[in-house]
Amino acid sequence: MANTKAVGVAFADPAFDSVQVGSSGDPIALTSSGVLNGSYATTSATSGDTRLSYNKLTFTSTGSGETLRAFSVVTGAGAAAAGTINGAHISAEIDGSGTISGAANALRTTIGGTSTTPGGTLAAIQLDSNFGAGVTLAGTSAFMRVTDSGTVKVGSLLNMPAPASNTIFRAKAAAAVTHVIKIVADNGTPYYIMVSDAV
Repeated sequence: MANTKAVGVAFADPAFDSVQVGSSGDPIALTSSGVLNGSYATTSATSGDTRLSYNKLTFTSTGSGETLRAFSVVTGAGAAAAGTINGAHISAEIDGSGTISGAANALRTTIGGTSTTPGGTLAAIQLDSNFGAGVTLAGTSAFMRVTDSGTVKVGSLLNMPAPASNTIFRAKAAAAVTHVIKIVADNGTPYYIMVSDAV
């Protein structure tokens, strides 16, 4: 892959304490497709966790931020004509004769901690939108999209803990429908999940 800058360890940082490739005002301009920063490895470990990349950021004061921020921006017309553009694409595959005896997740998000009164608005996943004024969205736009790309189709939308009292999945003898949540099929047809404000 061609780029416009020579990349190497800066003499000002002989201990290699930090790495920055380009900057917001002077980015590396790629002139062909490929991988800018890549790590490829195999592991034959029979126990323990192997991690190709490990990042930990501890907030010790009142600041905010992220341990990982991935940002894809489109400024050209008609982008992704032969593919997709993703802010992040994370995959887990079981190939060949490989099998799983435990669990495999393409994406696992965990919220937790030991603080007895953490406060705030906590969520394992936050889905957000940030479109500017005057934007007209396509009818198939949604906060979450589910695709079933493989030949063998997945039969269930969710795998949840079994119903139990005072949990997110609980039994209800009868309840009137008071609200609906709109979903849309990939052909643009709207459907509605029935919900109730009665517990």
